[in-house]
Amino acid sequence: MNIMDFNVKKLAADAGTFLSRAVQFTEEKLGQAEKTELDAHLENLLSKAECTKTWTEKILKQTEVLLQPNPNARIEEFVYEKLDRKAPSRINNPELLGQFMIDAGTEFGPGTAYGNALIKCGETQKRIGTADRELIQTSALNFLTPLRNFIEGDYKTIAKERKLLQNKRLDLDAAKTRLKKAKAAETRASQVNSTRLEGDNIMIWAEEVTKSEQELRITQSEFDRQAEITRLLLEGISSTHAHHLRCLNDFVEAQMTYYAQCYQYMLDLQKQLGSFPSNYHCNNNQTSVAPVPSASSNVISSPALTSTSGLVMTSPSNLIDHKECSGSRKARVLYDYDAANSSELSLLADEVITVFSVVGMDSDWLMGERGNQKGRVPITYLELLN
Repeated sequence: MNIMDFNVKKLAADAGTFLSRAVQFTEEKLGQAEKTELDAHLENLLSKAECTKTWTEKILKQTEVLLQPNPNARIEEFVYEKLDRKAPSRINNPELLGQFMIDAGTEFGPGTAYGNALIKCGETQKRIGTADRELIQTSALNFLTPLRNFIEGDYKTIAKERKLLQNKRLDLDAAKTRLKKAKAAETRASQVNSTRLEGDNIMIWAEEVTKSEQELRITQSEFDRQAEITRLLLEGISSTHAHHLRCLNDFVEAQMTYYAQCYQYMLDLQKQLGSFPSNYHCNNNQTSVAPVPSASSNVISSPALTSTSGLVMTSPSNLIDHKECSGSRKARVLYDYDAANSSELSLLADEVITVFSVVGMDSDWLMGERGNQKGRVPITYLELLN
C-alpha cells in the first residue's frame, strides 16, 4: 500500500513538472516569459556537435553508396547487421563479368585469339572483383564503423544530455517566474491596510517567497551541474574530429591500394593482349596501313609523328624519300607561310618547291621539299604547276 502511495505521489510530481515545463516553454514562445540563455562557448560547442553529426551522416551514407551502389544489397546488409548475423557472401559485378568472359572464351575455344583474350580479360576482372571486396571490407572496418559508432553512440549520448539540459533550463526559468510572482503578490499584500486577515496573507506570501527562493537555488544548482556535464561531452567533439581524421587517412590508403592494384592488373592485361598478332586487335572499321616503301634499301629509324587522322608517319627530319605513284610535282607558293612546328616547312611567296603526297597524310596538306629541307605545307598556299 505504501509502495502504491509512493508511485502515485511520484507520478503526480512528474506530471506537475511536465506541466510546469510545458507552460514555461509556451510562454517563452509567446514572448510572455524570460528565457535563460546559454553562454556563448556552450552554444558554439552545441552548434559544432550538430554540424559534425549532420555531415558525418551525409559522408557515411554516400560512402556506403560508393562502396555498394546496389540499394537492395545495402538494405539486406543493414537487416543482417541489426539481426547480428553475417550477411551471405555474394558475387560482385566485376567477378560476374569475369566469369561470363571466361565461360564465353572457353566456348569459343581457348586456342582462338578471341577466346584466349576473353579468358585473360575474365581472369583480370575477377582479380579486380577480389580487390573490390577487400576495399569494401577494409573501408567498412576502418572508416564506416567509427563514423557509425559516433552517430549511434557518442552523439546519442550528447543529444540525451542536451535534452536534459533543456529541461533543467525550463525548470530554472519556471522557478524564476514563480519567485517573481510570489514577490509581486507579497508586495501587493503589504501595501493594503493592516488587518488580521491581511496579516495572515502577508505571512502566506512571505512563506511562498521563501519556498520559491529555495526552489530557485536548487534548480540553479541542477542547471549548472547539467551544463557542465554537457560541456564536457561537447568538448570531446575535437577528439572525435581527430579520430575521424585518422580513419579518413585509412580510407584514402585503402582506396590508393585498390586503384594501384587495378592499374597493375590492367597493365599486365594490356601486355598480354599486346602479345597477340596485330591483325587480331584491329577494329573491324579500321584498316591497317601498309608499311611505306622506301626508295633506299637502308632502314632509317626516326621518331614517329602522329597526323590529324591518327595514323603514324615518319618525321620529316629523317623522312624516307617516298613519293606517290603519281610522282612529285612542282608548285608555286602563293603566300608567305611560317611553320607552326618542326614537322612543317616555312614558305616564301612566289618561290617554287617540289611537293608530293604521303600515305595517311591529311588531304589539306602535302609534303614539300626545298633542297635538303622537307616538311608539311598547306595545299591552300600552293598553285600546282603542270
